[in-house]
Amino acid sequence: MKNYLILIILLFSVKSIAQNASKETFQKNKYELALSYLKKSEYVKALDLFSLASKIKPENEIGQESLKEIDTLKEILRKDVLEKISGTWLVTGDKPIWTVTAHDDFKNQKVDKLVEVAQDKILFYEQDRKSKVKTLIKTEDLLYFNNDRSDSLYSAFILSDGRVWDCILNEDNKVMRAINIGKYGKKGVKKITENNPEVYFIRAK
Repeated sequence: MKNYLILIILLFSVKSIAQNASKETFQKNKYELALSYLKKSEYVKALDLFSLASKIKPENEIGQESLKEIDTLKEILRKDVLEKISGTWLVTGDKPIWTVTAHDDFKNQKVDKLVEVAQDKILFYEQDRKSKVKTLIKTEDLLYFNNDRSDSLYSAFILSDGRVWDCILNEDNKVMRAINIGKYGKKGVKKITENNPEVYFIRAK
């Protein structure tokens, strides 16, 4: 009976060692692939792979090196995003402006909503279409959402109400789509994966 127990323990130990070795090999492959994308300046792909590598075995050297690369890439990509979204945007609604309903609603409204993105602030305005009087409604600090250092999310912002918005630009950077992907509360971040609220913008200037 004693020998049987020893055999079972040995089998589990061998299985555990094999699983760890397999994980480390997988992690190393992802890390090296991430480095290859980094050399080609394909930063988003590199970030995704470093993120994956960092989560496989966070405590080892590759896991720690991946985190450092993630920090650097997020800084680079966020700088690029900020350059592209800086300026004034006109809110067109919660659906793409080319849809009939959204186009008609936008055409018939009497007050325009404007959002100005600065280096460290987001300013929200309303402008009367007839008088052209523009009123500042509120100002928010421009804060990137960084709940998990190891994740690959780099273009999301968190507002003072706890809502987390991820911004997506079209190819010529003249249309922006903001998707509400989560809400920060007392219990942490609650992800929104279905029926996400959206806001669409066109560049005003």
